[in-house]
Amino acid sequence: MTPLPERLRPRRLEEVVGQEHLLGPDGLITRLAAAGRLPSLLLWGPPGCGKTTIARLLAERCGLRFAPFSAVLGGLAELRALFAEAAAARSLDSGGSAGTLLFIDELHRFSKAQQDALLPQVESGAVVLVGATTENPAFSVTKALLSRCRVATLHALDDDAAGRLLDRVLNDPAGLPGTVVGPEARADLIRFAAGDGRRLLLLADAAAAFGNPVTSASVASAAQRPVAGHDRDGDAHYDVASAFIKSMRASDVQAALYYLARQLEAGEDPLFVARRLVIFACEDVGLADPQALVVATAALTAASNLGMPEAVYPLTQATIHNATAPKSNTTKSYFAAAEAVRRVPGATVPLFLRNAPTALAKEQGHGDGYVYDHETPDHFAGTACLPDALLGEVFYTPGGFGFEREIAKRLAWWDARRKPRSA
Repeated sequence: MTPLPERLRPRRLEEVVGQEHLLGPDGLITRLAAAGRLPSLLLWGPPGCGKTTIARLLAERCGLRFAPFSAVLGGLAELRALFAEAAAARSLDSGGSAGTLLFIDELHRFSKAQQDALLPQVESGAVVLVGATTENPAFSVTKALLSRCRVATLHALDDDAAGRLLDRVLNDPAGLPGTVVGPEARADLIRFAAGDGRRLLLLADAAAAFGNPVTSASVASAAQRPVAGHDRDGDAHYDVASAFIKSMRASDVQAALYYLARQLEAGEDPLFVARRLVIFACEDVGLADPQALVVATAALTAASNLGMPEAVYPLTQATIHNATAPKSNTTKSYFAAAEAVRRVPGATVPLFLRNAPTALAKEQGHGDGYVYDHETPDHFAGTACLPDALLGEVFYTPGGFGFEREIAKRLAWWDARRKPRSA
């Protein structure tokens, strides 16, 4: 039997749900199709939002021959064959106007060379390219190709759009007519679909197979487990990771744990998460709680040794520690020092700080006047060590929380006793 998503595939652009900003009366795609000359397009959006359907219907609306191509399954040889077919179709048309809409699914998987091969065809108008991608075109498509295409951003289905799609499933003769779905089961179907229209249809079909009416229990059985909206290879991967980091930065431990689970339950590499925890411990907790780096580094080691599912414990410990620790981003003081390096390139190291491994170096004054701090009271000689050209520069100022309050006291004590040195 034909799968439900194929049976209910929209026959007109107006039937596509959830993309009204593109397909409504004033939508970008509506206006482009009405103009009579369709430009090359990049359809950027998550799985199951209608990219393939829109491309197919656009070809019909604009009177173009539809030529689908998978960037995963095909290579340059197959692509050139499609170009030849497009040229042949155009030459056979008596008016010479027969065009081809070349639809490339998962365009982001094409290499630079493969994307470059599209340029002459797009520029000459030999084909109208419609590429589908789940990844940000600014990063996954070459600049040359991107500059020749319009970008249309599609959205995951919101609850309202998913509800309208589910109503179509239950009312369309080609869908599941006569199937009863109660309010709780309906909410579960929409929740488990996580904005993916294709997933919603497949889940509804599977749940209906358990019997009529569809219940929350049958939806759970069909789903087997909630499917997190997280794609390890797409933008959602970085969106959830970003939310994880920002939740820890906001000291929102509940949200941090949620986004940790969201990543791991979706099959994220635990070491990817562990590395983010180590970076966060240095960048966002820093010296306000030096122990955070110890905990995060231990979590990375433990996760590497344990693997899943046991890795959740050290990762959870490090997440809670980071989220509840006092925060400081003063490790960014490195960049102030780096700016000084660029501003005063090759600033001379003071003679008294230079290495003196040879008699010649000593004759040149290397090490002269250096005082070994441990041979002085309080183990502090009061030496100013910056190059002459940078004397007085301040790169690090301690924050006001956690251990940095103690560091501030130490710096004040040392600064009050440091001996001035003229340039």
